Amino acid sequence: MSSQSRIILSAPHMGGHEKAFIVDAVDNGWVTPLGPNVDGFESDLSAFMDTNIKVTALSSGTAALHLALIIAGVQVGDEVICQSMTFAASANPCRYLGATPVFIDSEKLTWNMDVNLLEEAIKDRIKLTGKVPKAIIPVHLYGMPAQMVDILEVAARYNIPVIEDAAEALGSSIDGKQCGTFGTMSILSFNGNKIITTSSGGALVSYNEDYTNKAKFLGSQAKDPAPHYEHTEIGYNYRMSNLCAGAGRGQMIVLADRIEKRRSNYNFYEQHLQLEGVSFLSEQEGVKSNRWLTTIIIDPVQTGGITRQDIAAKLQQNNIESRPLWKPMHMQPIYQTSPFYGNGTSEQLFADGLCLPSGSDLTDTDLKRVVSTIREAIPVLNV
Repeated sequence: MSSQSRIILSAPHMGGHEKAFIVDAVDNGWVTPLGPNVDGFESDLSAFMDTNIKVTALSSGTAALHLALIIAGVQVGDEVICQSMTFAASANPCRYLGATPVFIDSEKLTWNMDVNLLEEAIKDRIKLTGKVPKAIIPVHLYGMPAQMVDILEVAARYNIPVIEDAAEALGSSIDGKQCGTFGTMSILSFNGNKIITTSSGGALVSYNEDYTNKAKFLGSQAKDPAPHYEHTEIGYNYRMSNLCAGAGRGQMIVLADRIEKRRSNYNFYEQHLQLEGVSFLSEQEGVKSNRWLTTIIIDPVQTGGITRQDIAAKLQQNNIESRPLWKPMHMQPIYQTSPFYGNGTSEQLFADGLCLPSGSDLTDTDLKRVVSTIREAIPVLNV
């Protein structure tokens, strides 16, 4: 292992404004899962995404997805269509409710849900089960927008609500429309490795205020209006704390800078890794990715047998963190029996893909070190 300092994949990056909001909350006793920072953070997010959209801040993106599925009416025995290539949290809440995730493979342009397989799956599930799937959960992988216009057209034909997983995509857009504003409901994540962080946190977003109000109700233990504790529904302890929301308010001040820096990281890598056998995920016309993580595909046929595992090992030797692309859900032991509609794309991406350090705190020296290490790992191309 190198004695050089560690380069992290995506480290939390404070902007310097968080402390004032947090100290104010402490000084005024607002340390509960409500308060002016929560209200302010929700307003800040709405102002950034679309002033007409409503936001409910929650304890995690997973909590937001769980509540969205409840609000969508998902119950035991239902099926929910999910993207296979994603983090487990995009699918696990289906199981919380006793529903079955039906996994859809990726398409090659964005690495997100393949719209043709989506419609094939819907038709097939109706034929096999006699029921229409209760929801569709597309994901904007690594900040790259999914083909939402086409996905929404298919969903509308079968009257299926779309729950947009924008956990990785705050600041990404399609034709100027922000990711997180396309779905019937959408979810965001502010985990420590995301483009902005509240340490732990998430949000449910929707133009339908009834949905966001329902999320507030369910996420606050479903307490009915009464002089005593009265409950007619099962609730959850999912509301964001005022302290975490204070951090979020500070982070919103620097969000535009964070997006610009992540995009700059991508541009640096793309410029300096123009090597045979190394390719990047490009933006399509009208699409803007926040480039939460920069990812590369290594083709061992073109690199003289050098694989993404070889490059990851070389990076690790130089104290640089990298990570394979998400292992598709249909390949995970916990989902081996779930229905899957595939074309081989996500399996190939997992085999050959690598996430590079992409944090907004990376220096030029850090980026040059990553690039030089990768170039050293593929010596045949450095003649």
